[in-house]
Amino acid sequence: MEFASDNTSGAAPAVMAALAAANAGHAPSYGADPAMDRVRALIREIFAAPRAEVFLVATGTAANVLALSCLCPPWGAIYAHAEAHVDVDECGAPEFYTGGAKLVPIAGAHGKLTPEGLGRAIAATRRGDVHSVQPGAVTLTNLTEAGTAYTPDELARLTAVARGQGLPVHLDGARFANALVATGATPAEMSWQAGIDILSLGGTKNGCLGVEAVVLFDPAPAWEMQLRRKRGGHLFSKHRYLSAQMAAYLENGLWLQLARAANDRAAALEQVILAAPGARLMHPRAGNIIFAHLPREVHARAMAAGAHYYLWPFGQSLNGPPEEPLSARFVTSWCTTEAEIGAFAAVIRDRD
Repeated sequence: MEFASDNTSGAAPAVMAALAAANAGHAPSYGADPAMDRVRALIREIFAAPRAEVFLVATGTAANVLALSCLCPPWGAIYAHAEAHVDVDECGAPEFYTGGAKLVPIAGAHGKLTPEGLGRAIAATRRGDVHSVQPGAVTLTNLTEAGTAYTPDELARLTAVARGQGLPVHLDGARFANALVATGATPAEMSWQAGIDILSLGGTKNGCLGVEAVVLFDPAPAWEMQLRRKRGGHLFSKHRYLSAQMAAYLENGLWLQLARAANDRAAALEQVILAAPGARLMHPRAGNIIFAHLPREVHARAMAAGAHYYLWPFGQSLNGPPEEPLSARFVTSWCTTEAEIGAFAAVIRDRD
């Protein structure tokens, strides 16, 4: 009953097989390997973006902060949702890699920014005032940190606000595949056609061992990205092990198959959770993340039986009135099984 994070899952067999194949013999280093040529061709084809430039790194934080450093100067403001990973979970890495850019958190229901909220935040920045940071860039997340999904139209409305202020837009797509499956959008519709300049395309959470792609739909910053990746310590010498993962991930739609499995398991888990007495959702579920309230005694029973997930936010205690609701996050992955969900259903079922 492993529902703590899709980071806890293993790598898909096809990805591991690709790594084993890459381990045979020798290959050029630092991204000159043939598998990287295949990755580049696949992404250009899948996104209908023949001029896109692609850079691989091993972590989502590296992908996000290197992308933002190409979009925002040190004296700039980066506008993000108040719960965005770049603001809450990256230990100041965006500020560090940009050389000091200021993150401006913006509230929004269910993990989403609104055009009105984004517009107000940008307008509140004192443009032209030497004592203030200047508007720099916007970063969005899909799936959001609340497990909801932006549609392409929603993204386009936000990027239109940014464009109106002359700001580029980055998309944190750690769970981009889950968002595609949830909305039925194409990769192009969810990215450059919606006004996204740079995409962090996630692989690690969805069946890879550890690889993310930074996709520049406008190739102009490509040389800068090369230099920043190297200077930041994220250019792998044995790059073929990143390339092999990403190529296998994208070949024959595997990435979407894996995301669909995760989303389908989340839909089943959601029904199990909602059948428990006193359960209610905190956010509408779109992909593979569920936020829900359950009575303390249900959490205690589930965790005692071996269920692994997080009370969210952290700091809540299993000690207290048994009927009091506690909020929690549940995440499924490509390898979550029906048996795990069935076991969880049996544990949390009302004993009466």
